[in-house]
Amino acid sequence: MFGFHPVNLSFRFVLELGALALLAWGGYVIGTGFLRWVLAIGLPLLAATAWATFNVPGDGSRSGQAPVPVPGFVCLLVEFDVFAAAVIIGWFASPRIAVVFGIAVVIHYALSIDRIRFLMASGTSS
Repeated sequence: MFGFHPVNLSFRFVLELGALALLAWGGYVIGTGFLRWVLAIGLPLLAATAWATFNVPGDGSRSGQAPVPVPGFVCLLVEFDVFAAAVIIGWFASPRIAVVFGIAVVIHYALSIDRIRFLMASGTSS
């Protein structure tokens, strides 16, 4: 069960922080004028809000609490969307960093097969 191992969860936390940073940096780079600041602040805020809100009850990789309980596939979809957005938007700031980040995300999910199975098995939010 490496998906719930403290080392992998720490790796995941670093990836989450990296995603927020890439969203901020990429948003700043692609925007101009006032929009630059709206994107640099708004994109990571939107991502962090989605991560904190939509969760699977009992997910051991999180607090176990779910402000808005969702099925596991929805939780994975939110995660995928945030990480993919970080890679795509981060590409505009630094293609190399975006690629390395994307590879790190793939490695994390390869190490987290047990968590993915848990999430996919939690088909209902009740």
